[in-house]
Amino acid sequence: MTSETLARVEAPAWLPGTLKIFKNIIRYASWGVLILAAAATVLPFVWMIGVSLRTPADLYADPARLWPGEWSVAGFHAVLTQLPFARLAFNTFVFAGGTTILLVFLDSLAGYALARLKFRGRQAIFIVILATLMVPFQVTIIPVFLTLFDLGWLNTFQGLIIPRATSALGIFMLRQFFRTLPAELDDAAHIDGANSFQIYWRIVLPLAKPALASLFVIQFMALWNDFLWPLVVSSTLDMRTLPSALTLFSSQSGVDHAALMAGAAISLAPLAVAFLVAQRFFVQGIATTGLK
Repeated sequence: MTSETLARVEAPAWLPGTLKIFKNIIRYASWGVLILAAAATVLPFVWMIGVSLRTPADLYADPARLWPGEWSVAGFHAVLTQLPFARLAFNTFVFAGGTTILLVFLDSLAGYALARLKFRGRQAIFIVILATLMVPFQVTIIPVFLTLFDLGWLNTFQGLIIPRATSALGIFMLRQFFRTLPAELDDAAHIDGANSFQIYWRIVLPLAKPALASLFVIQFMALWNDFLWPLVVSSTLDMRTLPSALTLFSSQSGVDHAALMAGAAISLAPLAVAFLVAQRFFVQGIATTGLK
């Protein structure tokens, strides 16, 4: 008698049904956890949009209600008329978009060099870059500010962009992804006469679209919502970004919750668009980063 036959003979009749019930319980419990997590993530945004469309009386009557009892667009009107919203949106696009593009390019160059090129001190340089992850950017604000002051770059786009144009996290992510690519690609390209930059530009970057898209979304979201750095570098409203301007707007004009939520809702729209455009690369880039 084989082991398979013995297992079928000795297995209790109730076991398959019990296993099926157990699997169903696990599946339904998993769905329940996912639904609760999704609700906890989405409900604050629903409440934000609801507050932006409510009157002050309706809001104070029942702050916890998700949807307006009395509809009003006064919050959107206040934001668009009392602030130079077009200029603020332009500044934010230039700061977040320009910095992210430059960051992805420079980090990909550094990641490629650390992953694919062989030179003395490569591992030591990588360790130093990783060590900077433990140093918050806020610690370096004062020396960077003094440097920008000496260069005359305060209240300028170059002052906003250049100090944020590299990221240790981005270098680490792209280095790890580049190491997953077969080394035979480089060898074949060298045989065909390609130099290191040609290999980087024509072979490695096209294969790294998931990692590049993931890094772009992560950094674009962080820079778009950055409040402290634009507030330090810019002292005039014409050079402010949306997060810093909305905060100053609330302190100067009193707490207009509808206007603040309307401004936040408008400023979050580009982030949603960026994520939807890059979502098919996002999960793949996160999943394949750090395998080596």
